[in-house]
Amino acid sequence: MNGAKSDGCIRVRVRAFAMLRDTLPAEHDAEVPEGSTVGDLLNHLSARHPGLGDALFTSTGDIRAYVNILKNGRNIHFSGGLATPLADGDTVALFPPAAGG
Repeated sequence: MNGAKSDGCIRVRVRAFAMLRDTLPAEHDAEVPEGSTVGDLLNHLSARHPGLGDALFTSTGDIRAYVNILKNGRNIHFSGGLATPLADGDTVALFPPAAGG
């Protein structure tokens, strides 16, 4: 993951945890256009992985309250939410709620 590809795309490492691994690989690279946001990435992934959109988004398109999304280890809630910009080589981690007690 060294620099943007010549076709105007960037490569982002996506890590899925817990129940999201039923829908996504535990870790893989996704290519999105330069200038993409976290929201763009999630829409891209949801279009390619049936069931992911329902797990992440409410019916109004908001991130479900119990889902945590980190970009390079920082919760996107503190960096612009779904409008958080992505750069080549970023890592986006998707955490559903943890069950147990």
